[in-house]
Amino acid sequence: MSARADRGPGPGSARPAPWLAPAVLVLAAFYAVPVLDVARLSLSDATMVRPATGVSTAALRAILTDPALPQVLGTTLIFVAVNVVALQVLGLMIALALVRGERRGLRGMTAFRTLVLAAWVVPGIANGLIWQMLFDEAPYGTLNSLLGYVGAGPVAWLSDPRMALVSAVIANLWQGTAFSMIVFYAARRGIDPTLYEVAQIDAAGPWRIFRSITLPLLRRAIAVNTVLVSVQTLNTFDSILALTGGGPGRATEVLSLFTFNTVFYNLDLAGGSVLALLLFVLGMGMTLAVLAAGARGEG
Repeated sequence: MSARADRGPGPGSARPAPWLAPAVLVLAAFYAVPVLDVARLSLSDATMVRPATGVSTAALRAILTDPALPQVLGTTLIFVAVNVVALQVLGLMIALALVRGERRGLRGMTAFRTLVLAAWVVPGIANGLIWQMLFDEAPYGTLNSLLGYVGAGPVAWLSDPRMALVSAVIANLWQGTAFSMIVFYAARRGIDPTLYEVAQIDAAGPWRIFRSITLPLLRRAIAVNTVLVSVQTLNTFDSILALTGGGPGRATEVLSLFTFNTVFYNLDLAGGSVLALLLFVLGMGMTLAVLAAGARGEG
């Protein structure tokens, strides 16, 4: 018998199932079980004051035929799309500015990075309350007072439906930009500096370097950040709840806030479960779409 046979099967012949089983079971316990329980509740008549008494599709029919659902979905689409694009752009700009400043030895880069990160640790409710004070439409409101100093009229930040949605986007951008900055900062620091030195020797301009070196090598970071930011924005409701409460009317009521109101204000647990599943499907759909687009780009 050869020495190779004495050593037993090689790494390639090992079966991965026994090693993966514990991880799969843990993931199932933390993710699959709650999702299945929400699916069970969505096919019931459960409320916050009464447990389910049987299987029913009444909640599903009621939610899908709710006249408010199309408006909520439209508001959610606008809110998520604008935030995802703006968060990517702002996070990338700040990350590139930080890396450039650090390489040039500029002072204050650490303080600047800390200042950006400070907004990220603020709870969503506190973020909404902070911006509610800034957007106060009274003459002594912070932003309207500043506009008054330059001769501009007061802006109906929270009472005008269109401006209310803009205000919600601004509040979310202030808090969420730090996360995008962290992702892009780490990815940019991981790029080999030799590539930039060679590009400078070849007399490549800043835009050419960004387009030919930085952007292609950040493709994976952009894909990952798009997924994380999309899911995070899709589930944002606490800052909007504190800022506008979903108003005026339903101008800022996104799907996650609609789900919250359905469960905790209407006490409709079954209807809230239907909306939670809808959130889950939308989040998974966006994730798979981004991953598929990233795979095609790499191909």
